[in-house]
Amino acid sequence: MSGLFERLTTRPLADRLRPKTFEEVVGQSHLLGEKGPLHRMIEKGKISSFILWGPPGCGKTTIARLLAQTNEMHFEPLSAVFSGVSDLRKVFEEAKKRRQIGKQTLLFVDEIHRFNRSQQDSFLPFMEDGTITLIGATTENPSFELNGALLSRSQVFMLKPLTEDDFRKIFIRAQKEMEKELLLTEEAFSFLTKTSHGDGRFFINMLEMLYEFAPDGEVDLEELTTLISQKAPAYDKDRDGHYSLISALHKSLRGSDPNAALYWAARMVQGGEDVKYIFRRLTRFATEDVGLSDPNAVNLSISCWQTFERLGAPEGLLALAELIVYLATAPKSIGVYKAWNLAQKRAAETNSLPPPSHIINAPTKLMKDMGFSEGYIYDPDTKESFSGQNYFPEEMRREEFYRPVERGFERLIKKRLDYWEELRSKKCPKK
Repeated sequence: MSGLFERLTTRPLADRLRPKTFEEVVGQSHLLGEKGPLHRMIEKGKISSFILWGPPGCGKTTIARLLAQTNEMHFEPLSAVFSGVSDLRKVFEEAKKRRQIGKQTLLFVDEIHRFNRSQQDSFLPFMEDGTITLIGATTENPSFELNGALLSRSQVFMLKPLTEDDFRKIFIRAQKEMEKELLLTEEAFSFLTKTSHGDGRFFINMLEMLYEFAPDGEVDLEELTTLISQKAPAYDKDRDGHYSLISALHKSLRGSDPNAALYWAARMVQGGEDVKYIFRRLTRFATEDVGLSDPNAVNLSISCWQTFERLGAPEGLLALAELIVYLATAPKSIGVYKAWNLAQKRAAETNSLPPPSHIINAPTKLMKDMGFSEGYIYDPDTKESFSGQNYFPEEMRREEFYRPVERGFERLIKKRLDYWEELRSKKCPKK
């Protein structure tokens, strides 16, 4: 008995705290609650194939294991990182044998996005004939990383990072399991949860380390930071996090929220993102979302970009912050963006129409004899420096692509355009 007791107590705390029932799973009530889709599967006793998409340490493996246990299915775990075609073939053969004796197989594939296209395709026939029920786990956006055929046969459920309340529940369970109270100040506990970035496994590992090394008595924030090392930012500049955070930055700027925009940019920089990429996206934002409502936005974008390239980090990052605040607080207009898209569409539809003859230069006598450039009015020679002539193809009606808004510098542009339109209607009345 003593040997068994020793083996149990030396198991990692994360393994000892692994939920044994769905009631012990924290943080995923939107899936496991009474109205959740996984709860309905459990009630009906029929598990279909699906993909669990979420950050590390939020319970993907645990949920799959409990589903197999609840439905008396054989649980077959597999890691796409360490497995190949031969491993898959072996799994499928064993699943066929179990099916013949009436035993279902729940195949759990961790990091399923690591499998290539042909490997992902190999699941399809065995999913369709019922040989396996597939539960794939991924930290990456399935719509980018998984085959369309696989996605069409699987639901996708998104798991959420754990919250401070979720971590508190785990903390209480850990103290019961360890049969010892771990005293943390509220500030230290809050810091530990934030450092965990929603990762339950990391949080439990930190608790286990504190149980082993923390001195007796209450642990405050200063003592905690000397005992633990912070978790690396949950961001991969080459994968899904890259697109999620740049999207968050872009939409925060568009929503005129400099504080949120600064936060997402800081997350990207801390995650190792190439700052030049951020400047490229900000310059795009200056032309696309600010546009002519503030013509200085694109100038400042280039200027701040050049400043960073000359200063480097960390000093040059202030130029990044300056640009972010400027763009977030600038007036917004997509008038030029819309105008360009409309112009491109009409150009594609009418690309065989020539310019009107009066605006085509006539450098040769033949062209002059043919009437080219005849009737052209030099606008600066007119009273208002505006002739009102037609510059569209003669076979095409005049169109309005650019519609400035009543914001920022575009308010002045709108006044000019309205004034010219009034002159045009007087000089060239419509027939």
